[in-house]
Amino acid sequence: MTTVRQVSASKAMIWTGWLLSVLPSLMLLLSACLKVVKPEEMEHLGFSADLALAIAIVEVGCTLVYLIPRTAVLGAILLTGYLGGAIASHVRLLEMQFVVPLVLGVLIWGGLFLRDSRTRALIPIRA
Repeated sequence: MTTVRQVSASKAMIWTGWLLSVLPSLMLLLSACLKVVKPEEMEHLGFSADLALAIAIVEVGCTLVYLIPRTAVLGAILLTGYLGGAIASHVRLLEMQFVVPLVLGVLIWGGLFLRDSRTRALIPIRA
């Protein structure tokens, strides 16, 4: 069995990682709240308003899994899939709003990279 070398980080790197993790998480939680409050907004993307609550639950669930340190990698993977669907929905309609979920995905993985030494060890950035 191979071992993954732990890559140490400064406190500033860890705090920056948490900041980059919390900001997109707050955006996703706000997005889920809006889906519950105004489910008819989903119809322009081709989704029935009846699905808005289920989509909001998935969004909140994935975000919470991401914010728990022990399950953060799984949460990032789940959010990548979720945001990929959001990107596809906007691209299908030729809307430029696809940039928002793309940036959120980059921030999610960037934040995880900075705050989690195991992720840094698996994805080494070399100078």
